[in-house]
Amino acid sequence: MIEVAAVARGVVQIVEDLGEGDCLDAEWLALLHAVGVGQALGGAYEVIGDCRVVIDAAAGRGPCRGAKAQAHLARFLALSAAAPPVRIRWVRRAQNLAGIALNARHPR
Repeated sequence: MIEVAAVARGVVQIVEDLGEGDCLDAEWLALLHAVGVGQALGGAYEVIGDCRVVIDAAAGRGPCRGAKAQAHLARFLALSAAAPPVRIRWVRRAQNLAGIALNARHPR
């Protein structure tokens, strides 16, 4: 089961049970969740993620290959059309607060 997280203003917001999919599906769903959270808070917001393929595709800096990825990109573009993020930025996994929060839920 896919679960995603977004961190905004120091608060972790987790969505569970988003269905089945691969790691790229999870990364795209996390990006969509982050956009929704940013828009709900109002004002300018930035989207940060640790999957370079997804971040670069969403920012228009890289290709979006495959029908599933293109469908996710279309959802992102539609969702962010009214209030897009001011910046879409890649960070290392160790710097991604949302990823850290999810890892804390599932210690290995």
